[in-house]
Amino acid sequence: MNTAINLLSVIPMRKEPSHRSEMVSQLLFGEYVEIMEAEQNFVRAKCQYDGYTGWVQANQLTIAQETFSTETYIGTWLQEIQVNGKTIHAPMGSPIFSTKEEQVVYIGNTEIRYLSSDNNSYWDSSGKKLTQSNLELLYRNFLDSPYLWGGKSVFGIDCSGFVQQVYKMLGIKLLRDAYLQAEQGVLVDKLHQTQLGDLAFFKNENGNIVHVGIILERNQIVHASGNVRIDMLDDDGIINSETGKRTHQLCVIRRMLYRNLALKKN
Repeated sequence: MNTAINLLSVIPMRKEPSHRSEMVSQLLFGEYVEIMEAEQNFVRAKCQYDGYTGWVQANQLTIAQETFSTETYIGTWLQEIQVNGKTIHAPMGSPIFSTKEEQVVYIGNTEIRYLSSDNNSYWDSSGKKLTQSNLELLYRNFLDSPYLWGGKSVFGIDCSGFVQQVYKMLGIKLLRDAYLQAEQGVLVDKLHQTQLGDLAFFKNENGNIVHVGIILERNQIVHASGNVRIDMLDDDGIINSETGKRTHQLCVIRRMLYRNLALKKN
């Protein structure tokens, strides 16, 4: 089984091996995949971070003979990185393999040069706790990013991609889809028992979990719906802060208490 890495800013993972197929997720710069199979110009790839699979255009990946692990990510909205002398604009949350100015990393014959001298550009998740200040620093970079089905970058993001990226920066692994994330952590029985950073999940008319957001203080929730936004939350669900209309029906609340949650699909 071959290992490959994405060295472009962000690329789509699709449901089927076709450009016309829906995008089910994305790979950010620096994310590794395991190649499962090939079909025409596409490969079915499994993201090493969360185990999610999708079809990726083969020539958008670079074969990697070795892999690097990291708990450090781009901590600003966008950062310039040079790949073989060409500038790539990598979005927030992209893994990086060095925190030193001008340090060079080689993946095979590919040279990756990190240009930033600003320490705030690098976010070490291993030392971060879920505090109000840390959470705010993270979600504010995503505010007003447009909703994009399957997206997980500041250029466009869906609800589960948003919470996954924020929690990743806090050193906690979440699965890719909302209904899978709803099986992680521990149950919180009532809204009044919630703490900052708990995840609220919402259901459709059939009772299926289709949406997720991060609970803030003062009965607020930050989530991706149209754009990444802050709305009001009560026992029944989300109320749009601008229109006053209810938009989502509350189903369950979960608390992610510890790092390295088991990425187990039920």
